[in-house]
Amino acid sequence: MKTLMGIAACVVLAAGITSCEKDSPDQPAQTTVSVTDSIKVPFASTSSYVLYSFKDSAIVPNSDSATTKWDFGMRYVQMIVNSHASGPGSAGVISQSGIYADYNTAPTSGYAYDTTSTKLAVTWNPFDPNCWYLYNPTMHTAQPKAGQFFVFHTADNKYVKMEVTGITYADFVSQTEPPKSIIYKFRYVYQKDGSVQLNN
Repeated sequence: MKTLMGIAACVVLAAGITSCEKDSPDQPAQTTVSVTDSIKVPFASTSSYVLYSFKDSAIVPNSDSATTKWDFGMRYVQMIVNSHASGPGSAGVISQSGIYADYNTAPTSGYAYDTTSTKLAVTWNPFDPNCWYLYNPTMHTAQPKAGQFFVFHTADNKYVKMEVTGITYADFVSQTEPPKSIIYKFRYVYQKDGSVQLNN
């Protein structure tokens, strides 16, 4: 009879990624991790960035901003990656067009980096055709561009594809004032063995 300890060793992550199966020589360990998550970030473009780790599926405290513990950061509609002007890591990103579910192999080159504090890897100016979101100047709302997602080379030299699936304004003080926060919902696939394969 299997012991309780043996059963407890099989853990299903809260992100609901994969079911645990008994290891065997015929079945390699699962290395591709799929996650759906959300983060709340400041609406103001002068606030501190909210930093996120793909490996840990968690927000990283700003006290660790000078480490490689985080991969990307968000505030307002601005995104940074942990490289060059923004951090000590080697994180880079490609803004990719296509069908997220069909994208299975990350490139090993061609990534953009945060060269300077004003020349970031991801374009956030809504009037730039390469901007990652669509801005409605009448309603003052933003939404992710359909058919566009990101491919990351992470701060710890792994590969990720990520798609922002929703943008929601939050924490309104009144109807005449802008919100205090933005909630970004996103999904991603993280390849923890360092290979370029990003199958869902």
